[in-house]
Amino acid sequence: MANSTASNNPMDFAQNLWEKMGFSLPGMVTPTFDVDELEKRLVDLKTVESWLKMNLSMLQMTIKTLEMQCSTLNAVRQISNIKPDQVMASALPFAKAPAETGDNDSTADPLQSAMWPWALMQKIQTQMQEAMEKQAAALTSTDTTSAKDDK
Repeated sequence: MANSTASNNPMDFAQNLWEKMGFSLPGMVTPTFDVDELEKRLVDLKTVESWLKMNLSMLQMTIKTLEMQCSTLNAVRQISNIKPDQVMASALPFAKAPAETGDNDSTADPLQSAMWPWALMQKIQTQMQEAMEKQAAALTSTDTTSAKDDK
């Protein structure tokens, strides 16, 4: 026979089952209406959200940094593949043409490969200096001819 003190309510059975396992039934099935508990959960979830956002931004910054490093290395690799004795022989005053040296190997001097930007800047500077001197000479010649015409 059935025990007369036991109730036939299925919720009582489930509650007794969950309580024996260490879980309280109201927290598992129905939401709590405790404001402090809800605020605590909100604070915890916002903390986790800010941590995830920070990790996402750090990941994005790492990806951007690696992309910049990759593009820089590719640019350096392309610059190092330029042979200054063939491309800019006139810009390199210290470079010797392969015909002058008599060497048949086509390997360039590492110094020449590293110094071609400096030589290019030097060439541009001398060209600008010559252009300024020509312009100054043209201005002084026009000034002397106009001074002679005034007399």
